[in-house]
Amino acid sequence: MGEKMDWLAARVATVWAWFEWRPQAGVATMWARRIGVALLVLLLLFSLLGWYWSREPDIMWVNEKTPDQRVVVGYATADTLVRVASELLDKPGGYLTNDVTPPSIFLDNIPNWEQGVLLQVKDVATIMRNHASRSQSQSAEDPDLAGAEPEFYFNPNRWILPTAESKFRDGVRFVESYRGRLIDGNEQDAQFYARADNLREYLSVVEMRLGSLSQSLSASVGEVRVGTDLANDPDARSTKPLQGNVREKTPWLEIDDRFYQARGYVWALVAILRAVEFDFNNVLEKKNARVSLRQVIRELEASLGPLGSPIILNGRGYGMFANHSLVMASYLSRANAGVINLRELLDQG
Repeated sequence: MGEKMDWLAARVATVWAWFEWRPQAGVATMWARRIGVALLVLLLLFSLLGWYWSREPDIMWVNEKTPDQRVVVGYATADTLVRVASELLDKPGGYLTNDVTPPSIFLDNIPNWEQGVLLQVKDVATIMRNHASRSQSQSAEDPDLAGAEPEFYFNPNRWILPTAESKFRDGVRFVESYRGRLIDGNEQDAQFYARADNLREYLSVVEMRLGSLSQSLSASVGEVRVGTDLANDPDARSTKPLQGNVREKTPWLEIDDRFYQARGYVWALVAILRAVEFDFNNVLEKKNARVSLRQVIRELEASLGPLGSPIILNGRGYGMFANHSLVMASYLSRANAGVINLRELLDQG
């Protein structure tokens, strides 16, 4: 024990010697050492803080009932939208996309994750404003949802006043107001119409998003795609000439960006689809579509599994190393196929 204490005392004395006054070393050498140690400590703190801020939140569970334990149609979706948008702003480190100071400025994974979440928030806000809260095309839109939607479409990179965070919080407050009016018992107040056509409108947007994300992820290894833009319609035309075969490959520096954007979108999508299962319960039961929705959710949850590597690997499809983008693209493609089948079930009488 005595030898260990002597060794520890010697180490402490060595470190202290860097800071003590030594005339023979000179003032310049002394301050250079102090500055060097301070920079090393600062770098360590920034690294730890950046690691903590870059952790993805856990998958969110949904509140099926109101605080007073009532079941109100539309409450689960409105409440989940509020919670998802709030998590975007209040997670560790807050909203990082528009930060211009260390260590946030050196982080890119979680800012791309935030943009994926924001994409889903904007989609849901638009669907609720234009479809779920309106009885028909000629009915008046809800004032709170009309105020919320443009706030979520504000420039996500703006850091000077008004900041992106302040505008997004304004959007959250509008949705909170709508949620409060939804459960206040006033029949003439806010409405949420859980109809099959409204669910189809939302799923059509999800279908396009998942298709786009899976294609973007698959391009990590580079592939030649056959041009099907005109869907083999002989009468179809395009603004600009189209190439028959197009090679697409994600730039090396953007591979992790697209991967984390997809993770953020799916994280928010899982929460919203869980809420949809509650609010559209009757529609899903009548169409015998509940199992299809749960399978979609399961595929999406599987795509959010924990990473076993500190970096996003980009091995070839049948190479020695993993390709995280292709793995996630596989899950999203299966989920997308499930969404298409779900829409077909909803179309049936």
